[in-house]
Order: sequence, then structure tokens, then C-alpha cells
Amino acid sequence: MARRDVSSVLISVFFASSLFSYAAAQPAARANTKPNVVLILMDDMGYGDIGSYGVKDARTPNLDRLAREGVRLTDAYANASNCSPTRAGLISGQYQQRYGIEWPLGSAPGDSARGLPATGTSLPALLRKNGYATGLIGKWHLGFKPEFGPNAHGFDEFFGFVSGAVDYYTHRRGDGTPDLYENTTPVEVPAYLTDEITRRAVGFVDHHSTGPFFLEVAYNAVHWPFEPPDMPASARHGPPQPAAAGDQSLYQGPNATVPATRADYVRMLERADEGVGKILTALEARGLAKNTLVIFTNDNGGEWLSRNAPLSNRKSTLWEGGIRVPLILRWPGHLPANKSSAQVAITMDLTASILGVTGSAIPPTYRLDGVNLLPTLSGQSPLVERQLFWRIKRPHEQRAVRSGRWKLLQDVGNQGPGNFYLFDVSADPGERHDLTAEHPEVVGKLSRALDAWEKDVDSSNAVTIRGHH
Repeated sequence: MARRDVSSVLISVFFASSLFSYAAAQPAARANTKPNVVLILMDDMGYGDIGSYGVKDARTPNLDRLAREGVRLTDAYANASNCSPTRAGLISGQYQQRYGIEWPLGSAPGDSARGLPATGTSLPALLRKNGYATGLIGKWHLGFKPEFGPNAHGFDEFFGFVSGAVDYYTHRRGDGTPDLYENTTPVEVPAYLTDEITRRAVGFVDHHSTGPFFLEVAYNAVHWPFEPPDMPASARHGPPQPAAAGDQSLYQGPNATVPATRADYVRMLERADEGVGKILTALEARGLAKNTLVIFTNDNGGEWLSRNAPLSNRKSTLWEGGIRVPLILRWPGHLPANKSSAQVAITMDLTASILGVTGSAIPPTYRLDGVNLLPTLSGQSPLVERQLFWRIKRPHEQRAVRSGRWKLLQDVGNQGPGNFYLFDVSADPGERHDLTAEHPEVVGKLSRALDAWEKDVDSSNAVTIRGHH
């Protein structure tokens, strides 16, 4: 064959090969036009426990990096002051009172039979219908039975535990029951749980790098028991208590025989921050950082070892220290970097934001209670004034509403309406100056709004419970 003919053949083969390679690459490219979403949810961390929120005695370089590269919200709230209710708000996109989940499941008689009903409209279910691979790594706490579990709600992959708390080393509940699963199969893994959650999260990113995917990384750090990494076996939590004690037998309070320390807590926090860094590195290694919305937040206010400054009180109350949480969103090229925002937000806004940014269809009969934050945080829309509501019934009933700069907190008494407290939380986040006497008209207006909200969620709760339990 003449040299010119050989060259022509080689050019033709190369051209055909290039066309084939280009065509083969197109499905992956099209698949990656939808953004991936990684939602990192920590447990019982204080509002001020991150460097960008003022902490001095802990190193959180990876969370601080997220804040430098994204938007840090100063006025973000959890749906509740405890675990299960906030997680119900996230998964459903609605006030958790609509489902009768107002306290941590497993903390009261009969709770083990209850859970968040799988309606086909959960956040992961709607994302999966939109072609997303969906994964939850870590804590669930929305029902012990499989029909209430992560897979029933639309998660393709689940690794983690379903109760409210487990030992970080043995992965057992307070009554000694093993509580670690791959999907619905019990497993035993000899690892410090924070590290294993990180490892599995990185594996999910690697396995689904062609996208699109939604990954919720639900660390149990820094929830009690306060067991830091590399803890000798002799120093770990005591033997399990009777089953009736439930998760609370793992609780370590300041009056415990050998109480935990802030130093223990900081080591737990820093190990979770290291995990966040490994997840960010995995996204970069796969070339996914620019096409991935990363969200970081917490499920409620901090515990007694947490730093909640400058807020008052802590978890399990509706004071700011019980419900205001850190919230950071990073999406290079779509959200500004190194920006703080005073936009008022709540956990279920993340649900609406994720569904909105992924273009996931929401059934017309399904009403989200949250709003899409992305237009405001990207600078396309001005700040939106919000009116948000809370209610807890244990350990004693409180109700609260935030409306613009105002927050009304009602400590409900056994008889009568109890005490009302009115604060301008924009100027007074520590809730030190009660303005009830100065603005009784605001108290009246907001208390009526609370009554109307309560009537609405309680009426839908009755329908939900009858229809799905």
C-alpha cells in the first residue's frame, strides 16, 4: 500500500475513533448537567462551634473553607430543638407537626412503633424520580420499622443507624441492641463511627461520580455519648442499661460520675471536620466540585458541652440557643464566595432549595412549607421576610414564632397561657431584653398567628395519621 494511502487510512481511523469517543462521552456529559447535592448534617453542635461562627478552642479548617468559598447564614434555624422533628421537616419539606413528630422517637412509651410515613413525596423519593442516585450515610431517627426506614423513603443506599444515639465504637443503643445497617441488613463494622461515615460517604461519591446524585451525610457527632476518637476501651461508656432506659442510658451530663469534658467534645468535632475535608477532596478528585451544591448545617441547638454563643439556652428549648444553627452553602460559580447573609431560613427550606435547583417535579397536591433559598443567596432576589413557627411539648410546652426581626416565645403554663417574651432578635440574638411591655400589639398579632398556624398543622396531622398509620 502506498504511503499516501496508509496515511489516509490512519487519518480516517483516528477521525472515526474521535467521533466515537465524543459520542460515547455525551451521555455522561448530559447526565452531569444536573447538579449533584451533598448535604452534611451534624448532630447537637453549637451555633458558635465553627471558626467562622467564632469558636477559638476548636480547629475546623474544612468547615471554615466552606464558609470562605460559599455563603454563611447568620439567621438560620432548625425545624425543631431536637433530632427526629428536624429530620422529619427535612425529609418531608413540611412542618413536622403535620406528621405528629414533635420529640425524639424512642424517648417515650410506644415510640418504637411510630415513624415518618413514606408517602412517595419525600425529598429522596422526588429526587430519585428525577434520575438521581440517592444515599444516606449516618443517622436516620425517623422510625425503627422498615416501612419507616430510609429505603422506604427513596434512598437507594443507606448505611447507618436508625435510633437516636449509639456508642461510637460498638454501634449499640443504650439497651445494648446492635444498631448498624446496610440498607435493611444488620452489619457489624469494627470502626469509629465518625470515620466509617466519612469512608462510606467518600465511597458513594466515587461510585456515583458520573452523577447526578444526592448524598446526605448525617454524622452523629457531636451527640452524646461523648466518646472522642482513639479512646482506650477502658475509658469508654459503661455497660448498657435496661431496655426501658432507651437512648438516655448513653447520656452523659455535667453531674455524671465521670463527666465528659469540652476537650472530648472538641476532639469529636474536629474528627468530623476532617471527614468533611475528605468528602470535599473526593469531589475535587472526581472533577465534581463545580457541579456540586454542598450544604452544611446542624439538626438543633447545642448540648451542655457546646458553644452556643452569643445565643441563650440550648437544645430542647425554643430559646435561640435551642433552634438557631449554622448553615453554609457552597456552589462555585452559582453562589458568591466568602459572603454572610442575614436571610432568615429553616431546615425545610433546604428541601425546597434542593428540589428547585435539581429541577425535580413536586406533585401539585403536595405543599412544601419551605422556600427555595438559592435566588436570594445568589443575589438574584432581595432578602425575603419570613414568618416561621415552632412548638415543643416536652419537657414542657413552648411555642415560638419569628416574624421579620421579631421573635415571640411563649412558655405555656399548666393553667392559662403562661409567659410571653418578645425579642428583637436581629439586634438582640441573646434574648436579653424582653420587649413585651413596650410592644403588646406585636405580642397580640404574633400570638394570633401562632394560633392559626397551630390549627393548620394539627388539622393536617389528623389527616396524615389516619391515612398512613
